[in-house]
Amino acid sequence: MTNTMPAGSPAPSLHDEPSPAFGHEVLVTGAAGFVGSHLCEALLAQGHRVMAIDNLSTGDVGHLDRLLGHKGFTFQRRDVCLEVTPAMERATRIFNLACPASPAHYQQAPVDTVLSSVLGVWRLAEMAQRTGARLLQTSTSEVYGDAQCHPQHEDYWGHVNPNGARSCYDEGKRCGEAMLMAYRQERGLDVRIARIFNTYGPRLRPGDGRVVSNFIVQALQGEDLTVYGDGRQTRSFCYVDDTVRGLMRLMDGEHVGPVNIGNPGEHTMLDLAKRILAMTGSRSRVVHRPLPQDDPRRRCPDITRAGELLDWRPEVSLEDGLQRTIDHFRDVLGARSVTVA
Repeated sequence: MTNTMPAGSPAPSLHDEPSPAFGHEVLVTGAAGFVGSHLCEALLAQGHRVMAIDNLSTGDVGHLDRLLGHKGFTFQRRDVCLEVTPAMERATRIFNLACPASPAHYQQAPVDTVLSSVLGVWRLAEMAQRTGARLLQTSTSEVYGDAQCHPQHEDYWGHVNPNGARSCYDEGKRCGEAMLMAYRQERGLDVRIARIFNTYGPRLRPGDGRVVSNFIVQALQGEDLTVYGDGRQTRSFCYVDDTVRGLMRLMDGEHVGPVNIGNPGEHTMLDLAKRILAMTGSRSRVVHRPLPQDDPRRRCPDITRAGELLDWRPEVSLEDGLQRTIDHFRDVLGARSVTVA
């Protein structure tokens, strides 16, 4: 396997033995994904041992290349919907990120998305129940649906279409939360629930369907930037390092959640497109396409709970985060200079 890891956050020292004095045995599912790979690096840097699991349906094992020589790191290609293994049962902490997260992926595999959100969560909950491990579930801002409450706080119940194009993901994640709360209430399972808002940064991949990567790739390649609807719908973008730090704070704390992990800065799609055009120097045009079914009109987290309970807030500005992400895609695409229309 070649070391083709795109530039991103600094890697831990890959050959330092984790300290047994404070390190946990940590299982990360969905570890070869965008957020999962960054999380593995951060956990290793803190001195934990990490077992990384991914079925590679949407993940990229290349994201983990530079971790493979670390004495505290192992990787297995497995599907948590199908099995858990004795090695996995050694974990004292479990981060579950095993689910397609981009509409382009989960709408192509809606059955697998529901299964990973429900059956996969059930298998991990049963394992954690047996072993006494703490289980952190990465849920999503999509549980709020096309929200009628702004900004979205954790006590808002959401406005979700249970039969729409996005329901496999939205309702799957809602069911995953409900299952874990049931396990906690009835069986005392040690759980944490994070609701992640739009995350971006290095290791996003071309064609993954996320708006930041879509716009950057289109701008660098001189293609039209595709804006759906009138472009006035909003999203809130959290840099991946901030998201990972929030997940780790939640795991280490004593608060079950759910807790919103996201950046409260709210931006329209047109604003994002213009920023990326300016930052890349691209002469690409903005073109409009019909708005997809059930596409949320506004998305912005209330992070009061994260601030009060976890002492967490985002630190990376959108400008800095976008520049790092643009630099990543220049490397990935081999585009050292912008292609102009």
